[in-house]
Amino acid sequence: MAWNEPGGNNNDPWGNKKNDSGPPDLDEVFRNLQKKLEGLFGGKRSTGSGSGNGGSGGFNFPGKFGSIGLMVLGLIVGFLWLLSGIYIIQPAERGVVTQFGRFVKETDPGPHWHIPWPVQSYQRVNVDQTRSIELRQQDILTRDENIVVVDVAVNYKLDTALETPAADYLFNVESPDVTLRHAAESALRETVGQTLMDTVLTEGREVLADETLEKIQLTLDGYKSGIRVTAFNLKRAEAPEEVKEAFDDVVKAREDQQRFINQAEAYRNGVLPEARGEAVVITEQAHAYQAEVVNAAKGEAARFESLLTEYAKAPEITKERLYIESMESVLSKSSKVMVGTGDGGNNLMYLPLDKLMNNGSGGNSESVAPRSAPPSVNSQPSQQAPRTTSSSRLRSRGANR
Repeated sequence: MAWNEPGGNNNDPWGNKKNDSGPPDLDEVFRNLQKKLEGLFGGKRSTGSGSGNGGSGGFNFPGKFGSIGLMVLGLIVGFLWLLSGIYIIQPAERGVVTQFGRFVKETDPGPHWHIPWPVQSYQRVNVDQTRSIELRQQDILTRDENIVVVDVAVNYKLDTALETPAADYLFNVESPDVTLRHAAESALRETVGQTLMDTVLTEGREVLADETLEKIQLTLDGYKSGIRVTAFNLKRAEAPEEVKEAFDDVVKAREDQQRFINQAEAYRNGVLPEARGEAVVITEQAHAYQAEVVNAAKGEAARFESLLTEYAKAPEITKERLYIESMESVLSKSSKVMVGTGDGGNNLMYLPLDKLMNNGSGGNSESVAPRSAPPSVNSQPSQQAPRTTSSSRLRSRGANR
């Protein structure tokens, strides 16, 4: 039963007797509080009376031991309050310190101290983390008034080359991701709007991505956002569904064209070295033939010059020797032999050596060389002169020499 309900006890919450005639005595309540504080801090209760103590039973607070206790308590609380200002920043982080909500400084990795709350506070910001945003299903008008559907992803980090990248990221823009999204969409629409549709869908994607990244970074630098864009990925670029099949055929035809070009270049790269090798071989053979002919001509010229020298010394002998050598060269290749009897006779023997050789190889050895008819007794010497053979003339010339 509550202390203030009818029929209950007469004690108030502090153990004092309740006065049924009125509300509890406030002086008594404060005296009870003083007693509890005295027991806590070592104060002493006064037993005398005096005006400074508020009457008999007053409390002398704080006493000697009570003052020391308050000082120790204050020192402990102050020390703990100062210790609460110590904080440690990890290697991948930066600390941003604010005083009453206003930026004060940015701290590097390591232990630091700031004036504890409520004067100053700090935030940790990861500057090495790679963050990303995506732009999906962007219908963009190209320069030739066609529409392409584009999906992109933008990766970014805090620009540690700046003096205070974490503070710029937190305070210079209201929402960094939203700001980056708007900047990326604006730069993408500007770049695609200056490009033909075929270029966007085929070979111009890399150039398109590079140009868009540069424009995004330029915009963010103007905002001093502390953001550095690391990659701009053009994940998808295609025609709308209504005309997608036709553009797919165009892309396939271009791919076939490129494939044929690559095959032709591969064939050319295989044929040209072989042709160059053959050309080198032919050239070397021509040079060798040239050297051979020139050297042979020089040898013949040298031989002719030596003959000319000998001819100048003895013309008749040189001519005779040349004639004999020429005849030997011609007759050595002939299979027919004519035999004479000398200057005074008219007998002539003809030996068909070619037929004899052929018959000998065929097994017939009965062939007989024909002979000329015996000379007439009445033959005149004048008629025998034309029958002189070349062998006789050669012998007579040798005798004359």
